[in-house]
Amino acid sequence: MPLPALTLFALFLALPLQESDPPEADPAQVSEVDAINCRLNVPSYTGFAMSLGGKDGIARKRGWKQVGSGDGFLLEYQLPAPITVAGHRTQRVAFSGDSILAILDVPDPAVLAGPEQITNDFDIEPMIAELVASGKATRAQIEAEFKFRKFGGERILKEETEAAGEGESFGSHMMVARTITNAATHPGKTLYGCAYRMEVLDKDGAPL
Repeated sequence: MPLPALTLFALFLALPLQESDPPEADPAQVSEVDAINCRLNVPSYTGFAMSLGGKDGIARKRGWKQVGSGDGFLLEYQLPAPITVAGHRTQRVAFSGDSILAILDVPDPAVLAGPEQITNDFDIEPMIAELVASGKATRAQIEAEFKFRKFGGERILKEETEAAGEGESFGSHMMVARTITNAATHPGKTLYGCAYRMEVLDKDGAPL
């Protein structure tokens, strides 16, 4: 079972720093646009994301207002002023697990995914073609059953594994990935952002 985020972060802080490791950014100085555009390292993003909530949190200090998203997996905020991401302006951002996402007025995620060389992991077109070829249903009948077409894909931009050194108990595996998706609760929108993943490894290199 994966460890909770707080436990992972605490374990990460206990890891020895490598000479090549970039410094961790002050969470208060982190730009949400930089985070969305995958410009952070994993520790800097994790510190930023974990500093959002509470009366003294980053969200409140920046004037962000939490809004209902209709999706239990999204923590969504209204920003006080628009930001520009991938050439589109928006005042909505969301956090989901290890990801930060800009909510853009782009009905078809493929428009942004193509230039990013990201394919849809949920593409049902092969299934539709097979059913049509079998004569079991027409394309119009099948498409009528799928009023919402799920899109989800990512491209890994950075990946690094540090094995546990001699006399050390833990190593780490970190990954930064461009992610593009959509949600049935947000029709006409594309969720465009970045995932920052961290795994703590045991001395044998297995995830904890």
